[in-house]
Amino acid sequence: MSGQAEYLWVVDRLEGSSAVLVRDGDERTEDVPLETLPAGSREGAVLRVPEVGGRPDWTAAVLDEEARRARLREAEEVLERLKRRDPGGDIKL
Repeated sequence: MSGQAEYLWVVDRLEGSSAVLVRDGDERTEDVPLETLPAGSREGAVLRVPEVGGRPDWTAAVLDEEARRARLREAEEVLERLKRRDPGGDIKL
């Protein structure tokens, strides 16, 4: 994909036969037919999506499991830091 832009998108939620995706970095959202996305796309999935003519090419999207796991680890670390800062132990998530 030389010279072609590629972005990470996260499946925010599923709504019927569509997925609402959020682009990493600028929080742009798109509603995309679920059938267009790679098999296994579900809430929280991270997709690498090339752009063609300034538009995402959903048919060329691929799941990025490592990016998904890295995001989960980061979220868990943030929660642990918040728990350590809670003197009364009343933060429960």
